[in-house]
Parts: sequence; structure tokens; C-alpha cells
Amino acid sequence: MGKLNLEVVTPEKVMVSQEVDIVVAPGTMGEFGVLENHVPFLSGIEPGELRFSSGSQTERFLVTTGFSEVSNNKVSILVDAAEKATEIDVERARKAMERAKERLAMDRGREDVDFLRAEAALKRAIVRIRISEKKM
Repeated sequence: MGKLNLEVVTPEKVMVSQEVDIVVAPGTMGEFGVLENHVPFLSGIEPGELRFSSGSQTERFLVTTGFSEVSNNKVSILVDAAEKATEIDVERARKAMERAKERLAMDRGREDVDFLRAEAALKRAIVRIRISEKKM
């Protein structure tokens, strides 16, 4: 099997820069996979699980919103945040989920609550918990 060059970049740092055999990412139109010689395309990235393998080694990351570009056997994923599945703090994610649920349960007429932000926080927390449970 041929190789792809994968880069996962956040505003803070380059999280991944390596050759891989396959990449599976959470696109805005659904999960997509990329192998060698894939047709070039762009996609938005939704909060979810990013997986990639090289040989028998598979790594998993949580990624938040962003976009990806596939071109010339290179996959570039630019996201707001990414973290290794093995480093997710499940208790912190559960607390964030509860806070977001509390905000979303408030009266929608309140001006001091940003409901869109609370919905995004809830989605990120749920994805973190789901991904962390897979590693066990």
C-alpha cells in the first residue's frame, strides 16, 4: 500500500506530520476515508474522531471544527483544536457536558446566555466522551 503525507494543524501547533497508509476523518457531509492517489477535494471538518494508520499502528484524535484538503497524496487537516484520544480528560468532558446542558435548559429569551456556544460545547463534550470510551 502506498503512503500519504498527513498533517494535522491547530492554531497552537502541528499535532501530526507523518506518512500514513489511510486517513479517516469526520467531514461535514459525513465521515470520509483517504488512500493513496485519492482524487483532490476539500471538506469541512466537524467535531469527531480522526483516525489514521501506518502499518499495524492506528492512532485516534478528537478534532473540532475546521477543514481539510486532499491533493497529491497529502492530507492537510486544519482544525481549531485536536487531542489524542488517550489524553482526553473524561471527567472534565462530563463536567463541560453538564454545564452546557444547564445553559441550554435556560429560558431562550435570556440575553446573558450564548445558546449557540452552549450547543457547540455540548457537542464537543459528547464527542470527547464517546471517543474516550472507545479507547478502553
